[in-house]
This record gives sequence, C-alpha cells and structure tokens, in this order.
Amino acid sequence: MAENNNANVVAEEAVAIVPVEDKPCTDKEAGGGGGGGDVPATKNKNPFLEINNLDKALATMTLIFSIPILGFIVWIFYVRYSDCESILKLPSFQVEIGIALIFLFLISNGVVFLRSRHPVLGLLIVMVPLLLIFIIGLALVGAYKMESRSVAASPKWLRLKVFDEAHWQDIKSCIYDTGACDDLVSRTLMLKSYDFSLKKLTSIESGCCTPAPICEMEYVNATFWTKKEGVPNPSSPYVSECNLWDNDRGNLCYNCFSCKTGFLKTLQAKWWKLGVFLILASLLLFLAHLILFLSSVVKQFRS
Repeated sequence: MAENNNANVVAEEAVAIVPVEDKPCTDKEAGGGGGGGDVPATKNKNPFLEINNLDKALATMTLIFSIPILGFIVWIFYVRYSDCESILKLPSFQVEIGIALIFLFLISNGVVFLRSRHPVLGLLIVMVPLLLIFIIGLALVGAYKMESRSVAASPKWLRLKVFDEAHWQDIKSCIYDTGACDDLVSRTLMLKSYDFSLKKLTSIESGCCTPAPICEMEYVNATFWTKKEGVPNPSSPYVSECNLWDNDRGNLCYNCFSCKTGFLKTLQAKWWKLGVFLILASLLLFLAHLILFLSSVVKQFRS
C-alpha cells in the first residue's frame, strides 16, 4: 500500500510539472516573437516615406498645379479683349491658346489617373503639349529672335504689324472711336497745368492725346495745347511730331510715332504677361509629371 501511494504521488508531481515547464516556453515564444521582433519595427516605420503615400502626394500636387490653368482658361474666354486688338486678329489667337490649354488640362489629369498602367507612354504624351506651350510662352516674352514671323503676338510680330501703315490707319480710327482722348478730357477737366503734369496717363493717352514733352507746348486742357515760337532741340527725333500735333479732336497726335509706340506698349504688356504664365505653368507641370513618373517607376520596380 505504501508503494502504491508513493507511486501515485510521483505521478501527480510529474503531471503537475509538465504544464509548468511547457507554459513558460509557450509564453516566452509568443511574447518574444511578437514583442521583440514585430512591434518595434511597426513603431519605427514612417508612413509618409512609403512609396504609395508619396505617389499619392505627388499626384495631388500635379492636380493642384493644373488648377491655375483652368482659371486662366476661364479668363481667356470671358475677359474683355484690349481695344483694337481685333484689327490684328489677336482675339482669335487668344481663343486658340485657350483651346490648347483645355487639351493640356485634360491630358495632364488623364495621365495622372492612368500613370500606374502606362507611366512611360503617359509622360511622352503630356510632354508634347507642354513643350508646345513652353515654346509659345518664350515667343510671347521675346526670349529669342526668330519668333517675329512665326508666332503671333510676339514683340517683333506686334511691332511689324503696328508700324505697318496699312494696319495703322485702321488702328488709328479704332483708337479714336473708343474715345480714349475724350475720357482723358473728362477726367482732367478741372486740373491746372502743374496738376496735369503729375497725372499718370496710359501709354495711349500720353502718346496719342498729348504732344511730346520735348515740344514744350502750353497746356490749356488735356487735348488742347498752344505752340511756342521756335523749334526746341532740332536734333531730337520728336521735333517732327511737334509739327504733326493738331488740336483738332480728330487729329491730335494720332499720326505721331509716340502714338504707335503707346499702342504697341499696351499690347506687349498684355501678351508678355500671358507668355510668362505659359512658361511658369509648363515648367511646373513638367517637373510635377517627371517626379510622378519616377515615383511610378520605382513603385513598379519594388512590386
């Protein structure tokens, strides 16, 4: 009996020992594998450095860069054209630029959505209109000398058209019909000579509605000046314009070189701004699409 009791006690102790030995091993393996290896790696991982998040951020940036193009398209189609631009057929060219920007906007955003499938083809497709817009922008700001006969509204193209007598006769009549000089008279009717000299005039008003300062005429009102005796500074190129001045509201200085220059400056200022916008927009979109392309290639390579 004593032997049987001792055997039962030994068996119970063995049974009790087995789970005690196995349980710590299981807990250690579970705790060591989860806490020691995976958890710290998850905590140290920066989600902003993942290629998927970077790709989404670049795509969003590209879409944001295309929004000003959409706003500029609205401006092109709804803003009032400058006076007398239609004589040089510039409004039609402005519409053509607007249509080109619409295609650029659609192509740019289409490439963003399809970048994961065809990144190389998408980059090539979007580069063609971007390059075209960039070249037109350079021409409008006068960045190179060969744009005079190839791109409308470039500085040299405008100069050739404005100083062509056939065009100038129509432009001169248009400036008169718009009443630019009549508006100047109504705004400065109560001003004295000194106050008028401080008045800031537009390029057309100073060139077409008033005589050149070198003529040294006496001010009566904005479009009526009395000539002095003698010819001031005979070597000045504006002396001939002193003789062209006429107080008749239909003549004034519409035939003067200064009037042509004033109208030319008005056109060049507008189209220069448009050219700067085209250059900046094309460069920003080019960089955005190039970075997005590289991100898509890296993403495909890692996958």
